Amino acid sequence: MKKVAVIYWSQTGNTQQMAQLIAQGALEGGAQVECMPVSSLTPEQALEYDGLALGCPAMGAEVLEEAEFDPFFTQLEGHLQGRTLAIFGSYGWGDGEWMRSWQNRCAAAGASLVGGEGLAVCGTPAGEDEARCIALGKALA
Repeated sequence: MKKVAVIYWSQTGNTQQMAQLIAQGALEGGAQVECMPVSSLTPEQALEYDGLALGCPAMGAEVLEEAEFDPFFTQLEGHLQGRTLAIFGSYGWGDGEWMRSWQNRCAAAGASLVGGEGLAVCGTPAGEDEARCIALGKALA
């Protein structure tokens, strides 16, 4: 059974809600799943999982959250060669540049993304966005 970690940072709860839906999808897909905030583990511990789903909303000028999440991802980045992962997050403004930049960082690190790109949701996930989160979790499993 594949062991999947859904790791996220959330300010308003939207990205946390996405994380929970992705975890649900991975569980439905047959994986053993743990869903947790980024502050609860180290990058080394994250690498012990078979599959990773990483979530962070757009912050400031469309960047990853800078105090906890970006430092975590930066440490993880050098160990992503050949790994398949999912990235996701919510936003409330802009055009998704933070997700495109994050996708580029993943590609430069040698990772491949489930579905070929990250999942960005404007605001609170509802309806089709909820279904997309569950489907991403199933695909990762």
